[in-house]
Amino acid sequence: MENAELEALLSDLEADRVERKASLANTDRIREAICAFANDLPDHRRPGVIFVGANDDGSCAELSMTDRLLTTLADMRSDGNIVPFPSLTVQKRTLSNCEMAAVIVQPADAPPVRFQGRVWVRVGPRRAIATLEDERRLTEKRRARDLPFDMRAVGAATILDLDIDLFQRSYLPSSVAPEVIAENRRSIEQQLASLRLVAPGVPEPVPTVVGVLVLARDPLQFIPGAYVQFLRIDGNKLTDPVRDGVVISGPLPELLQALEQKLEAHIETARDFTSGSLELVRPDYPMVALQQLTRNAILHRSYEGTNAPVRINWFSDRIEILNPGGPFGQVNRNNFGMPGITDYRNSYLAEAMRNLGYVQKFGVGISLAKSELAKNRNPPLEFQVEDSYVLATVRKHA
Repeated sequence: MENAELEALLSDLEADRVERKASLANTDRIREAICAFANDLPDHRRPGVIFVGANDDGSCAELSMTDRLLTTLADMRSDGNIVPFPSLTVQKRTLSNCEMAAVIVQPADAPPVRFQGRVWVRVGPRRAIATLEDERRLTEKRRARDLPFDMRAVGAATILDLDIDLFQRSYLPSSVAPEVIAENRRSIEQQLASLRLVAPGVPEPVPTVVGVLVLARDPLQFIPGAYVQFLRIDGNKLTDPVRDGVVISGPLPELLQALEQKLEAHIETARDFTSGSLELVRPDYPMVALQQLTRNAILHRSYEGTNAPVRINWFSDRIEILNPGGPFGQVNRNNFGMPGITDYRNSYLAEAMRNLGYVQKFGVGISLAKSELAKNRNPPLEFQVEDSYVLATVRKHA
């Protein structure tokens, strides 16, 4: 946006596409505003702007535009509080002789967008929590074309294929604020639609890909590659004897739980007396690192155009985790695994895993795995990054 357009918005005290903040004293209010502009309930189809460093009347708040302030604003896009990720830019601008930050928020392609389980919208010049009717309108606004793969409808599936008990018992309470659930005026179809688990269809809504992955009793019926193949091998080659082999599938919460139980069962511990009289119990692999790497594989893999599963081959000296999906978006072979470099092939699956508690903060999984391996004295994590897959190798500590 040009300075002239931004200055016009800054001075228009009645505009519903603008908010002004004198400081970062209350970052939650800024996140609420980002959520409201992304939802674009008035259907402006134009970006909303949050001016940080401007008073309510548009005058200059004389706020210092430090790198830390700009970084804090930019991190609001992917810190896990707003889902799905909003599209925004943060720019330092000089407007009307005042230096300030402009947070420019684009309308979302697939609303509703939530901040900590609540849907915020613009009602005239103020923010408000969306009503049931507001959410219905937002759901209907979704674009039927150019949707990411995990948001597409799975034509062969119906709501009867979804585990509604799992949805009500686990997914809904972890995704939506308790007071919103307490209103209890939404039908199951409306609840599923507001969380992007079903898409509009005739004569009834149709589960989306993410809805099938998260809630279908048998996801493999619709997405053949939606499973994990685990092999524990007695030796260092695939041709060596297999001690344990299992296919792990099912709705996402059950799949992740079963996978982590399998990993826990195969971790071995040893007593370390090298620290003098202090006896340490050290696992051959740190569980947190394996959790992060296997969750990353399930999240970032390609579910489109391949029937290959996530493969975990546990050898005597190493673990190989193969993800059937190469780099995506801004991630490439050269910057793969670097801090702050992340992108999401399955952004709505990322939202689901965040809602279920399997992702606390986006973009830190590999860094956390590396840190845990170093603390446990395992060799450094290795990656082989190809166009169609990523192979992570975790070596046993000496």
